[in-house]
Amino acid sequence: MLTASGLLVVAGPDSASAAALCAGRKVRTFPFSTGSVQVHRRGGYVCAVTVARKQGARQPMSVSVRARGSRPVVDRGRYGYRAGPVTVHAGRRCVWVQGEVGRGGVSSGWTLC
Repeated sequence: MLTASGLLVVAGPDSASAAALCAGRKVRTFPFSTGSVQVHRRGGYVCAVTVARKQGARQPMSVSVRARGSRPVVDRGRYGYRAGPVTVHAGRRCVWVQGEVGRGGVSSGWTLC
C-alpha cells in the first residue's frame, strides 16, 4: 500500500516488516514458542515489537520495554500479527523487554547494559 508520505510498506511475517516499525538497528531477538520480540536501538532510544509466529486470527499479544529506574511502556491487546512498536529513552541504562503471544512469552531480564 502507498502511504500519504509516499513510502511503500508491505507487512509480512518476516523481521524486515518489524524492522520498518522501529528506527535503528536490530540488536536482539528473543524467540519463544508462539513468536518473538525484536529489539532495536538508535542513539539512546530502544524500540521493541512482538511478532506472532502464526499470523491471522486476533489473539492476545503484548510488548513491554522498561528502562532501569523508569516505568514500562506497554502495548497490549488482541492483534493478528504484532504488538507494538513501543519505544523508551534508555540512554545508557539497561532495559527489560517482555513479550507475549497467546500462552507463550518471554522476559529478557536486564539487557543492553
